[in-house]
Amino acid sequence: MLLASLADVAKDAGIPALFALIAVETMGIPLPGETALIAAGIFASQGHMSIELVIVAAALAAILGDNVGFFIGRHYGRRLLEWDGGPFPDHRKRLIAFGEPFFEKHGPKAVFLGRWVAGLRITAAWLAGAHHMRWPIFTFWNALGGICWALSVGLLAYFFGHTAEKIISTAGLAGLALVVLVGGAAIVFARRRHRQPRP
Repeated sequence: MLLASLADVAKDAGIPALFALIAVETMGIPLPGETALIAAGIFASQGHMSIELVIVAAALAAILGDNVGFFIGRHYGRRLLEWDGGPFPDHRKRLIAFGEPFFEKHGPKAVFLGRWVAGLRITAAWLAGAHHMRWPIFTFWNALGGICWALSVGLLAYFFGHTAEKIISTAGLAGLALVVLVGGAAIVFARRRHRQPRP
């Protein structure tokens, strides 16, 4: 099982492996970055890792990887999409015709919400770059999406364990937002209660 294998990776290699998997996935290479985050969250719930470190590493990796993907798309994506040779030339031309007005109108939403969609998580950054989305706008929504994604998925795994994958696939973005709020409040409450001196 992939989740079990990645749990072993989390146990052996820890935060650096989690960071690498997520960063490379968000650069545009299909790796199980989200599954690695779920595995790390489960491992943190067992007391073997810090959930705070897991979330910070996942968010930073997502932001860094997406920015690399953005600049790859900015420098090479357009040429790839406009290339007459290679596979699926008609599909690539339709992607340009659809993508430019779409990113002009919905670019920030696509970058933010794409974190929770497997296909968009891999391609949104370089598509944004290829369609010349402004980098400051991309950076803001990418950072916000990366932080919220790491919080929601990491906390789901931390609190719900192996059922997190099913929750993520069925809860939708509204459910994930609720988990972020509830889970974040729970962590703050637990930490404050733990730090209070016992009578």
